[in-house]
Amino acid sequence: MPSQDELFEAVDALLEEEPQLPPPEERARLREAAGVTQARLAAVLKTSTQTVKNWENGRSEPKSPRLEAYQRLLKGWAAKYSAHAAHTTLAPAAALQPAQVPGTFTSAPEPTDTVRAPAAPTAPERPTRPAGRPATSRRAAAKKAAAPAVDPRFPHGPLAVLDGDGSAYAVGGVVLDCPATTVPELVEWTLRESGLGAPKLNRYGKDSDPLIVLTAAAAVKLGLPERLEGHEQRRSLRLPEDHPVVKQVAKAKWQLTQRGFGPWARIYRKAQGRERQCVQLAVLSWDALDERSWPGVAETEPADIARVLGVYATRVITPRGSTAVSGLELMTALRPPTKAVRDQETGNWVSGYNAGSLGTEPMDPAPPEATPEHPVVVNSGWTGGFLNEEAYQWVRSVDTLSDEECTLPYAVGLDLNTAFLAAAARLVVGLSAPDHFVGPTFNPKIPGSWLADLSHIELDPRLPSPFTPDGSRPTGPAWYQTHTLAYAQELGYDVHPIEAYLRRETGAYLDPWHDRLKNAYVDTLADMGVTKDLDDAAFLAAMEQHKQNDPALAAVLSAIKATVKGGVGKLRERPQGKHYKEGETWPALARPTWRPDIRAAVISKARVNMHRKLNNMAKMTGLFPLAVLSDCVVYPSPSESPLDFLPYAASGKPQPGGFRLGPTPGLAKLEGVQSMLWAVDLMEKGLNPARHIKGGDAVLDEGE
Repeated sequence: MPSQDELFEAVDALLEEEPQLPPPEERARLREAAGVTQARLAAVLKTSTQTVKNWENGRSEPKSPRLEAYQRLLKGWAAKYSAHAAHTTLAPAAALQPAQVPGTFTSAPEPTDTVRAPAAPTAPERPTRPAGRPATSRRAAAKKAAAPAVDPRFPHGPLAVLDGDGSAYAVGGVVLDCPATTVPELVEWTLRESGLGAPKLNRYGKDSDPLIVLTAAAAVKLGLPERLEGHEQRRSLRLPEDHPVVKQVAKAKWQLTQRGFGPWARIYRKAQGRERQCVQLAVLSWDALDERSWPGVAETEPADIARVLGVYATRVITPRGSTAVSGLELMTALRPPTKAVRDQETGNWVSGYNAGSLGTEPMDPAPPEATPEHPVVVNSGWTGGFLNEEAYQWVRSVDTLSDEECTLPYAVGLDLNTAFLAAAARLVVGLSAPDHFVGPTFNPKIPGSWLADLSHIELDPRLPSPFTPDGSRPTGPAWYQTHTLAYAQELGYDVHPIEAYLRRETGAYLDPWHDRLKNAYVDTLADMGVTKDLDDAAFLAAMEQHKQNDPALAAVLSAIKATVKGGVGKLRERPQGKHYKEGETWPALARPTWRPDIRAAVISKARVNMHRKLNNMAKMTGLFPLAVLSDCVVYPSPSESPLDFLPYAASGKPQPGGFRLGPTPGLAKLEGVQSMLWAVDLMEKGLNPARHIKGGDAVLDEGE
């Protein structure tokens, strides 16, 4: 007999297939994804109603209001569709099949189960569905619910910051009294009394475990060292196994993950049924909040830390480690690998593959997609070369500068907002293992790695080559990701691959990840006074002071950007530690999300997008860049403002195709201004002006 939560999850899955529930504009896509008919729907609803009745007859506990609500919904819909199923029709069955790509390559159906980010930091992920009104769409309900209720299971939000006096600062200014004096007591209090946690981001996923952030004083009170001292602990960033606190945890029958007790410690017991027992700890004085991702946050007051992390947790995800770890966790939270499916033979609900996800098992990459130390490469003796899809690091030769360019007084840097995030939008990637092909016909719709010779393509030397990270012309056959070859074709050149590693099953895996992070980025900027309705001059003015308006939200914005970059980098995490030997596996390879091919696809598309804008700018304005570093480009300019060289139509609107100013991913903002003399001096020394245009040394945004 299924548990009550399992029953509810199964019924939720059925309710999502009800064709009158979603708003009209989403019904067609839902029908295509579900592939159901009205007759099948009526039968399934009837079966599920009987399942509820059978389960209820065998229960011993009182009937819950939630179960009664589901019964009313099911009975009403089953009655409705048993009477009217014959009078309604759907699209022909052929129209419901997944889209076909030549060569039996298939595109995975797009799930419609992602929960959208809320508009306000403290809002729940979705409004509750009215029990007696099954025909009301979720979108309409969301508009009416201006201030949705907090999830009753987690009344105090996703996290709290614990100080040395026992005060736990939660989101929204709530302060809880925590009497715990040991780590096991803290874990028990968090799970049973704190009211902390966050609802799942996808109906097939799991609720976020509560996070307790420990100040230095709280860490000492719980018996932890204020700092991790000694070379061994510094290197491994964890307490030794014989530390008293680690022994306390084990004695209380709690467990630590393989990472041990470090800056981000997970303490858990094996789940009983569907009840998870897990708490995430973050120790501030052990550098849990990296200064590069969370500038200045660790030094602020506990209530301010709770506010920053709370906004991030609500708009992105409850942190489970570094922003890179959180970026990867967000992918899985939005695309869970499994879902409840019905076994046709037994009628039981079992765990099954969730279409569009990466599944539960790791997948070996194709040899050219791997890293040189990967077992696939070492064990096979592969010598055929590797993908080199990386971000731009290009400096223009000073010999190509014209007299007119040299007489311009300024060098102005433009930075594309979260360029990798923009590249992830509608990015089709492989979901299955790679297959090897010899002499294939190039198809820009199939993700994969292609060996081709692009050395015959000669482009303007004042622009970087779109085919190499350093902007140099290819010298012979090399491996390219699909987007790079597709761009060569877009430029008018023939593409004849020699061989390829391609994936038959494809899908837009990163779409919900892109949507949630885009909303988080845009909403946070809007809260800082940078909104989408500003004209270009007002946008530049708002960007000059947005960080000063609210330093806490500036830290959130920094963390969101680091989540994008780090999440992409984690897709190809390299081995760490001086004792590693080539050919050995390393922990990251055990993850289904170790996918260097997806990382290559994101970076390839981002670099191609950059070159397309550079090329269009040259055609529209005659301007050529001085240097490019990932998503930052430097142009010579007659003034300190980009408004004087960006292309605008006679109406005053920005010309499409070039660089445009704005707050959304893929649009540009001002990165910095220096003198043209300064830029040329760096170029003559072989240094990249884009790295230093802001002042200081920019971090290469390559997803590492």
